[in-house]
Amino acid sequence: MIKIKKGIPLIDQHDKNGYWGGKFGGNFIPETLKKPVEDLTILFKKLRKNKNFIKERDYYFKNWVGAPTPFIKLKNLTKHLNGAQIWTKVVSEANGGAHKIYNATVHCLITKRAGKKYIVGDTGAGYAGKMLSMAAKKFGLKCKIFMGVKDIKRQKPNCDAMRKNGAEIVPVYSGSQTLVDAVSECMRYWVSNCHNTAMCVGSTVGPNIFVKICGWSTAQISRELKDQIKSEFKTIPKKIKLINCVGGGSSAYGFWSEFIDYSKKQIELIGVEADGPSKSKLHAAPLSRGAKLGILHGAAAYVCQNSEGQINETESISAGLDYPSVSPMHCFLKDTKRARYTLATDEEALNAYKLVTKYENLNPSLEPAHAFAEAIRIAPKLSKDTIIIVNSCGDAQKDRDILRQRLGK
Repeated sequence: MIKIKKGIPLIDQHDKNGYWGGKFGGNFIPETLKKPVEDLTILFKKLRKNKNFIKERDYYFKNWVGAPTPFIKLKNLTKHLNGAQIWTKVVSEANGGAHKIYNATVHCLITKRAGKKYIVGDTGAGYAGKMLSMAAKKFGLKCKIFMGVKDIKRQKPNCDAMRKNGAEIVPVYSGSQTLVDAVSECMRYWVSNCHNTAMCVGSTVGPNIFVKICGWSTAQISRELKDQIKSEFKTIPKKIKLINCVGGGSSAYGFWSEFIDYSKKQIELIGVEADGPSKSKLHAAPLSRGAKLGILHGAAAYVCQNSEGQINETESISAGLDYPSVSPMHCFLKDTKRARYTLATDEEALNAYKLVTKYENLNPSLEPAHAFAEAIRIAPKLSKDTIIIVNSCGDAQKDRDILRQRLGK
């Protein structure tokens, strides 16, 4: 049975071939990308140990990103549900409105160290693209963002922000015209331009090094949260449930990273995937729906696929969760039973959004609304000394058109 090693960051618990648990991850890349990936791997290994680089990262996280983000109790929602205490880490207070800013900042700092002037990235909800465009502008890099045409239409506010920051949005018309196709096109572009261009993968997916860089970047969230919990409760309480939405899985890994070594009796890790519209057979929940192992975007992971092994189309109201696969690290956490994965439908996410905004001065995007749906479902059944913490990892400003259409707001 595969096991998690204590005392070692999960991003480093892979074998020499880049696999977590011997089967998740790896580097399924064309020959032309082997050297750029190897160069990036060597550079990142050095930078992780470089005190000046760490100092530079921490400086920008504090003075530009806005670390630490708030940790607050949702008193009214807790009282309404009359069960477990509900708290939230308001990561959406970070510069730009979402957790994607950590990964974008680190990638741009690495790109500068590599002496490259161009950076490309993919985006679904638009947050990864928006944050990369912000960071590229901040650090003087030229930026291209690949985005599915369907997502461009439903995430107009973030697209406007990308263009304002000087980034070029490359519309992707192939396939489902969503995140999965944007990632594919971004990787194809990088293959041809890797001599002068860096690539920022927007989540903990893709070839091994991109999983590691993204996980290392978003781990900032749990470092802050651990200190905030100790400050609030004077200790780490005995019953905590950390609930996070899971698409590619970057915010969830960042939210959980510092707590993986704790026993699951003390700290339960709960990931919530997108189950799509209640009347549709399509979803974006490979972990919860028993998807088989497959290969997508350079890595082996659980992938939504049909009987012939072709990638299935997905469907979700949330562009950021609308991805047919998931991080190899989350596959590893599922197989070791360290994390529990469940799902929420579009309708449950919308109802959760309504309830949270009714009782609290909080405006979560549709991604964390899926996590709030699970919190709302389980809180009434739990004791009042149980602490539920939801990562409110994105702001609903980007979803205003969808919310207005679906809820009349």
